[in-house]
Amino acid sequence: MQSITLGDVEVTRVLEFHGRAMGMDEFFPDIPAELFEAERSWLAPDFWSPADNGFISAVQTWVLRSAGRTILVDTGVGNHKERPYSPHWRHLNTGYLGNLAAAGVRPEDVDIVINTHLHVDHVGWNTRLVDRDWVPTFPNATYLLPRLDFDYWNPLGEHRPKRALSHQNVFEDSVAPVHEAGLAELWEGERVIDENLRLLPAPGHTPGSSVLHLSSGSDRAVFIGDLLHTPLQMQDPTHNCDFEEDPATARASRRRLLDFAADNTALVVPAHFGGHGAAEVGRSGDRFEIKDWAAFDRPERSNR
Repeated sequence: MQSITLGDVEVTRVLEFHGRAMGMDEFFPDIPAELFEAERSWLAPDFWSPADNGFISAVQTWVLRSAGRTILVDTGVGNHKERPYSPHWRHLNTGYLGNLAAAGVRPEDVDIVINTHLHVDHVGWNTRLVDRDWVPTFPNATYLLPRLDFDYWNPLGEHRPKRALSHQNVFEDSVAPVHEAGLAELWEGERVIDENLRLLPAPGHTPGSSVLHLSSGSDRAVFIGDLLHTPLQMQDPTHNCDFEEDPATARASRRRLLDFAADNTALVVPAHFGGHGAAEVGRSGDRFEIKDWAAFDRPERSNR
């Protein structure tokens, strides 16, 4: 099963890629290796590959059907894109659009695209290559882009991101074309989408990082983008990955969202969890514990 229902909202998981992205020591340099080993029984194989110390990542889109509209949360890496400093995402040729079609979604059916932030693995399918041009993949959609990230990653702006090299070309081929086509809405502060969904800021990973809150009937969920990459951060929110633009603010945002989830029995839905994809959390002293995993099936590893 790759769909669940929360209140009046259907949530479907659509994978682009699931497998080793990079080494744990590269991605989580501040987490001691012995901590992964101590949790081997449940981190492997869904989140960690002990044989090569690999960070196992799912690149996926969450498809929400809410209030009569089809909404995509994050759009992965994309095909045919030149990523000179991110070789693991360079010139992919995945069956993502076919996976969307299998979930009952044609590009022209999409009403809203949400980019929780503007990193390379969250905006790629905003566009696709037609002849020699990058054109919007979802021609009838409004693309909701956080204004702070739009300004921060714009290479013509004044900002100098810490991870600028690994995101070379991303703005030009995956963000600017939808803005130039008049499909982008730059939002800040809060953006109410419908009676079930609203976007709120959660800065730190990037300045404009955001969280989509779902509240429908008695069900709650938070689609938290890259606030979490490993369940170890779900237990101890002080752990950062190496891609935080503002590490201290990232820790504060992570703690705040986990506090909210524990207090409101909200399903926590990160962008990149493999396994069952999402979980409910509860408090364990000043840390947290995983109470239950979501009902999504565990995905198979995919080839790029």
